[in-house]
Amino acid sequence: MRALVLTKIFPNRAEPTSSPFNRQQFAALSRFCEVDVLATIPWFPGARGFARWSRAGRLGDVPSFERIDNLSVHHPRYAYVPRAGLSIAGPLYAASVATRVLPYRGQVDVLLGSWAYPDGWAAVTLARWLGVPAVVKVHGSDVNVLADDPGAERRLRWTLSHADRVVTVSRALAERVTSLGAAWTRVHVVPNGVDRGLFHPSSRRSSRERLGLGKRPAVLYVGHLLPDKGVLELVRALAGLDAELWLVGAGPAEAACRRLARELGTCLRLFGERPHAEIPEYLAAAEVLALPSHAEGSPNVVAEALACGRRVVATRVGGIPELVSSELLGELVPPRDPDALRAALRAALVRPESPRAVARAADISSWSDSARRLYEVLLDATTEHREAVAA
Repeated sequence: MRALVLTKIFPNRAEPTSSPFNRQQFAALSRFCEVDVLATIPWFPGARGFARWSRAGRLGDVPSFERIDNLSVHHPRYAYVPRAGLSIAGPLYAASVATRVLPYRGQVDVLLGSWAYPDGWAAVTLARWLGVPAVVKVHGSDVNVLADDPGAERRLRWTLSHADRVVTVSRALAERVTSLGAAWTRVHVVPNGVDRGLFHPSSRRSSRERLGLGKRPAVLYVGHLLPDKGVLELVRALAGLDAELWLVGAGPAEAACRRLARELGTCLRLFGERPHAEIPEYLAAAEVLALPSHAEGSPNVVAEALACGRRVVATRVGGIPELVSSELLGELVPPRDPDALRAALRAALVRPESPRAVARAADISSWSDSARRLYEVLLDATTEHREAVAA
């Protein structure tokens, strides 16, 4: 079987740390079947001149082809109209990449759109022209957030109801896509995995020595610095606690985090974006991982923290309760509640658990297991499509 992947969330030369979960899963999938990736890049006329303000401008120098983890990765450009309504994003996306997709007719068996909209919408549309089934993989905000936009919601409902299969990363997300029109019998939960070679329990003291950090207790956050990730609530929650807040990542909320930390006296360290291979060191060095997001799918950093034996304090949203399923693994709080977050962090810091006990108790898949389950979904869709054509 040969699968063609269409997605705008994938690493590239300019953003090597972007969406590592797709890179890892599709690289593992290539051990079960052939995989070609069309990792699209946004474009609009004159985009390079707006590199300071626009992601499309910053990605202007990404090459048309790369080899990433032994995957053949093409980077076709898709037309992107800043501030335009989401209702036209899907048709624009499909029209932009059609000339790169259609040559695969007769060469691939299934088209996988990884991101519900516009990627999934385009995948369902273009799969019909290819004469193959369309599988749409959703991650979280591509459904939980985009569905709040009336134009995007209409396109999402069409996508989810016409896809041959819908893959979600959590049971909570599976329930969400069925509420938006996906047939329950066509929805499959395929949790993301963890690289066990990287993420495993290790010495906190040794990790701190290698990173040049002190002995003060630390709460770690890893991810984009965005208001809806709850980073400002996290800065507020650490005020008054005898612990440092470590932020690994970058984003538009960075300046606000700095200002708020100064106002409240929160001890804040910012490390910027770090290569994915370095994240286990930061996890090992910290006492607890915090993720106070307002909405989530099934965040990989939570699974990675648990695999490292670090407890998690996070919000009770999306698929997080499926990962943090006992008090041994961590504590869950309501979103947008700094006081509850502070109380949970204080409790986690004064009641450490054995890292090996935490890692043993966590139900975390490997990337090989995750890819095998995704392969089975793709194969099932392909077999059903062939039988329907033959009938």
